[in-house]
Amino acid sequence: MNGITLALIFVGGGIGSVLRYLIGLPFKMGTVSLPIGTLLANISAAIIIAITFALANKSNISPRTLFFVTTGLCGGLSTFSTFSFETVQLFQQQQFGWAIANILISNIACIGIIAAISVTK
Repeated sequence: MNGITLALIFVGGGIGSVLRYLIGLPFKMGTVSLPIGTLLANISAAIIIAITFALANKSNISPRTLFFVTTGLCGGLSTFSTFSFETVQLFQQQQFGWAIANILISNIACIGIIAAISVTK
């Protein structure tokens, strides 16, 4: 790995982080307990990474592009730490149903999306 690859990961991560923030903005004032912004960001990252690897299996995508999109963009866009924090907050607020729903929806949706797209390769 060289400096150019690291710079691409850095830029991709910045773009992904900004996208995650923008995706979550409309849901900051909402009254729904489920953290929709985080869920949408994680699902978006799952779709992007699945499509990227599916395309990489069919064409000649450079390793630098893969690092930019997967480690950088998707790494910045998806967020396990925020998902974990928001889930713990739901448990602390005794919103057990929403906490469990968040865990189930996030995991089933993201893993399901990647599995479905991977099957179609």
